[in-house]
Amino acid sequence: MANIVDTFLKIDPMDLSNTCIKKDSLKDEVAVVTGSTSNVGLGYVRAIAWAGGKVIISGRNEKAGTEAERVINAENAPGTAMFVKCDVTKEADVRNLADKAYERFGKVDILINNAMDMNLDGSVLGSTINDLTQSFAISGLGSMLTIHEFVPDMIKRKHGVVMYSTTQFHYHPPMLGGAIYCAGKAVATSVTMSLANEIGPYKENGVGVFCMIPAGVGIPGTHTNRDNVLSADTRRFGAPGFGGSIPPEANGAALVYCILNAGRLHGSGISCFDAFAAMNFPYPKPETVVNAPPMRRLTDNELTLVFKNMGPGFAE
Repeated sequence: MANIVDTFLKIDPMDLSNTCIKKDSLKDEVAVVTGSTSNVGLGYVRAIAWAGGKVIISGRNEKAGTEAERVINAENAPGTAMFVKCDVTKEADVRNLADKAYERFGKVDILINNAMDMNLDGSVLGSTINDLTQSFAISGLGSMLTIHEFVPDMIKRKHGVVMYSTTQFHYHPPMLGGAIYCAGKAVATSVTMSLANEIGPYKENGVGVFCMIPAGVGIPGTHTNRDNVLSADTRRFGAPGFGGSIPPEANGAALVYCILNAGRLHGSGISCFDAFAAMNFPYPKPETVVNAPPMRRLTDNELTLVFKNMGPGFAE
């Protein structure tokens, strides 16, 4: 394994065998993950591949994407992963992404919209017009373009999963994410939740649509100076329930669990903390995860009128 994780991608070994996820649980499934050449997105594709799925890595960084393809194929088997350079704000790029995916694998069962530029993290008043435009283009337009390319075939086959990797609804210090970053994420979250209602009930259509919050996920240092969350019960990461940032490898495990339970999540959202608790994930210990305030599923009417409920209104 050393020759695989010894890479500039800053990764740890991927092994989910000590979780409730079975090795071939996503066998024959094909996933497209945007923004998957590093960090959160790379954790997603590596976990899906570990669980038996085929993955299309997508992003603008060709060097990182090519290396991610090498790593995943080395971890699993040749032909498991394919990198396609793609700027999700460009219709031609997204069309090319779809063409390459269907040409190689014949179908796409899972769409994970994760692309975002973390540099677009400024304030509304302090950002340039170009930054404002790009934030909405990557998250909002990018999600809609990929949905247009991949979801119709899922509906036709009555089989599919669509997930948006989201964050908080608005800028609220001390939480992470600047104003235009959060606004762009809110747009794509609304697109995703609206899509769930457009498609209709999961039991009738077989396509699960939901959002997942990778809260606290990140790489605090290089893979050579941080513990491996998936290899020893004394390890701890992230907050709450961890001691530092949650590794992308662990967050990827949460995603696989959510994909396998997409029907239950259809039309709603979940944080990685709640996913860890639901899957009885031993890293961190479940009893420490519940220190995070539990979320509740909003009614469709509440979700539709969430903008009305953004503050106290006329209340004293």
